[in-house]
Amino acid sequence: MPRFRFIPKPQSAAPMKPFASAEEAWFWFARSAKARRDGARFAGGPGSWQRPCDPDDIQRALIALYRRGAVGAIHVATLARFGAAERAPDIRCEEEFSFVAPWNEALDRLATPLKAKGIVA
Repeated sequence: MPRFRFIPKPQSAAPMKPFASAEEAWFWFARSAKARRDGARFAGGPGSWQRPCDPDDIQRALIALYRRGAVGAIHVATLARFGAAERAPDIRCEEEFSFVAPWNEALDRLATPLKAKGIVA
């Protein structure tokens, strides 16, 4: 039987700073995912503050909502599209008007588990 080793992640002395909203957390996740796809490696370095989670924690929260049926494919696709664009859908733009409701619904539903985990203030 294998022996499991539990090694805590090193924490920097910088204070934790939760995200102000689920939208801010989502855009941070989208930028982190893009950087990871481009080959960046993440290491906790010195800084004035640190985030209370890894980017994967936000992705796992969305996947859990999708599996429970709290968000649908249109919600996930909308988050992916505008997360990659690093902006919210514009209600004034005719082509983006239909994405405003799924965007708001998805972020509203995503905010609940993120707040419960202390990721969003």
